[in-house]
Amino acid sequence: MSKQFRTCSLDQPLLLPPSLQDWLPEKHLARFIADVTEALDLSQILDEYGRRDGRGTLGYHPLMMVRLLLYGYCLGMVSSRKLERATYQDVAFRYLAADQHPDHDSIASFRQTHLQALAGLFMQALQLCEKAGLVKLGHVAIDGTKLKANASKHKAMSYERMTEKEKQLREEVEKLLAQAAEVDGEEDAKYGKGKQGDELPAELARRESRLKKIAEAKAALEQEARERACIEKAAVEARLEERRQQEEESGKKFGGRPPQVPDPEQAKPEPKAQRNFTDPDSRIMMDGATKSFTQAYNAQAAVDSHAQIIVAAALTQEANDKQQLVPMLKQVEQNLGRKPEQASADAGYFSEAAVTDEKVAGIELLVPPNRQKHSGGSQPEQVTAEIDTPAAAQPQDQPAGQSTPPPAKSAAETMRDKLRTAAGKAVYKMRKAVVEPVFGQIKAVRGLAGLLDAGPGKSLGGMADHVSYPQLDEVVPSRTAPANGLNGSITPSKSSILPCTRQNPHIFQNTKHFILSSMTNSAQPVASAQ
Repeated sequence: MSKQFRTCSLDQPLLLPPSLQDWLPEKHLARFIADVTEALDLSQILDEYGRRDGRGTLGYHPLMMVRLLLYGYCLGMVSSRKLERATYQDVAFRYLAADQHPDHDSIASFRQTHLQALAGLFMQALQLCEKAGLVKLGHVAIDGTKLKANASKHKAMSYERMTEKEKQLREEVEKLLAQAAEVDGEEDAKYGKGKQGDELPAELARRESRLKKIAEAKAALEQEARERACIEKAAVEARLEERRQQEEESGKKFGGRPPQVPDPEQAKPEPKAQRNFTDPDSRIMMDGATKSFTQAYNAQAAVDSHAQIIVAAALTQEANDKQQLVPMLKQVEQNLGRKPEQASADAGYFSEAAVTDEKVAGIELLVPPNRQKHSGGSQPEQVTAEIDTPAAAQPQDQPAGQSTPPPAKSAAETMRDKLRTAAGKAVYKMRKAVVEPVFGQIKAVRGLAGLLDAGPGKSLGGMADHVSYPQLDEVVPSRTAPANGLNGSITPSKSSILPCTRQNPHIFQNTKHFILSSMTNSAQPVASAQ
C-alpha cells in the first residue's frame, strides 16, 4: 500500500475563513507587541484624526501602524519599503497589519507626521518596564556614542572659509553679470529688444544659489556667537556684582584687572567654527570607535544595571561628554520620580562642578577624574582633567609652634579614594558591561548606525523610536497574561479609519459581499497608560 500524504494544493478553497489568531504560535513576539500596543495611550495621535471632517477614503488605523513600526524596530527593520513588503511576505507582520498592506508612502508619512508622539512612547515603554520589575535604579551607567547625521562632513564649511568663498563668489557673480549684460547688448543690437535671452544663465544661477546658502550659514554662525556672548555677558556681570559686594563688605579693593564684559553686538564666530549646509545642527565629531571624524550627533543614554533598561536618553551637539552628567541624572529622576542610588560614567564626564552639583546630591557617583587603564587596574594614567586646586590646599606660612591643619580634599581626590576601595572597584568595573552592550544592540542589531532625519528635533525623535521599542523585548519574559484589560477607550469621532482588529476573520474572495457586523466599528479601544 502506497504512503498517504496530506493535500497541499494552493488552489484548495477554504470552507471557512481562517482566523488571524491561528497564524502564529501563542508565545510569538508579535502577539506580545499586539497586546502592548493596545495598552499604550495613543490619544495624541488619534486626536489629530479626530479634528478632521471625515471626508476622503478610509485611512489606516494608527493602532495598526504603531504595531508595524514597533515590531519592525524590534527586529531592526526601519525602511518603510521593507515594512510594506513584510506585510505581504512575513506572517508576523501580516498578522499585526490585520492582513492589510499600507504602502511605504503611508508608513513614512505616518511616522513623520507623528514623530513627536511616537517618541513619547519611550516614557510609556519605560513605565511598562518599571511595572514589570525590570528597573531598580540601584546602579545606573551613563555613556555616549556618536550617531552619524544624515549629512556629509564634506558639506561643512568653516566661518573663515565662508568669508573667503563669499568674496570669491561675489566677484564671480559680478563678472558673470557684466558678461551677461555685454552679451544681452550684442543680442539686442542683432535681434531686437525683448526677443530672447532673458533667462538667468545656469552658471550664474548656480553661483547665486551657493552665495545665498553661504550668506545664510554665516548669519547663523554670527547669531550663535551673539547668543553665546549674551550668556557670557550675564555671567561676567554676575561675577562683577559679587566682587563689588565683597569689596563693600571688606572695605578693600581687590587687586588685578576686573573681568571684561563682552559686547554681544561685536561678537564674531571663531574662524574655525563650522556649519553643515545639509544638517546645520549636526557637528563634526571624532568617533571613538573608528578614531575618525564624522558629521554626527552625540547620543547619550543612562542604563539601569538590573536588566539593561534605558532610563534616560538624549541627543546633543556637544562633541564631548563633560556637560552631560547632571542633565542625564536629572532626566532619570524626571522619568521615574526618584534618583538612582549609584551612577557611573567614564572620565569624559568628570568635572568638579558636575560631581558637586546639588542636583546630584544623594547619588553615589563613580566618575574617575582620569582615564582608567584598559587592564582594569585602579592606578590612573597620567591624563589629568582640568581641576582647580582649592585655596585650602595651597601651602601657607604658619606661625612657629602651630600645627598645620590637613588640607581639604578636592572632589577629584575624594573620587580617586572612592574608586580605590573594593566596593568602588566592584561597581565601576561593571560600567562597560551595563551600558556598552546596549549601544551595540541599537547600532549593530537594530540598525541605528546613523540618523535618517536632519535637525535635532527630528533626529531626537528618530533616536527615541529606536531606544523605546527594543525596551519591550525585555518585558516579554515577564509577561504573565495578555494586556487586554482595558480601562478606557479613545474613539476618533470624525475620522474614517479602516478597522484593524486581529479578531476579525478574513473574508475570502468568494464571500466578498458578506459584511461582518464587527467591521462597522472603525475604532479600536486603546487603554490609557496612566
